[in-house]
Amino acid sequence: MTQAFTIKIRKIGTSAGVLLPKQQLEDAEVGVGDEIEVAILPHKKDFSGFGMAKNFTPFKRDKTTREFS
Repeated sequence: MTQAFTIKIRKIGTSAGVLLPKQQLEDAEVGVGDEIEVAILPHKKDFSGFGMAKNFTPFKRDKTTREFS
């Protein structure tokens, strides 16, 4: 079964590698020495919605007939 999860790339000597959790290996039924296919999907923080209310003016009460305590 295919599962997606986030994992950190670690420095190993002059190279880089990833450590797979034991439970993930067991779930995928793979072990040391087995070959697997890996797809790299860079993690990018999505700030596309950040600042959407750029031209928004804050709400101001235009009636002062009510008092709130």
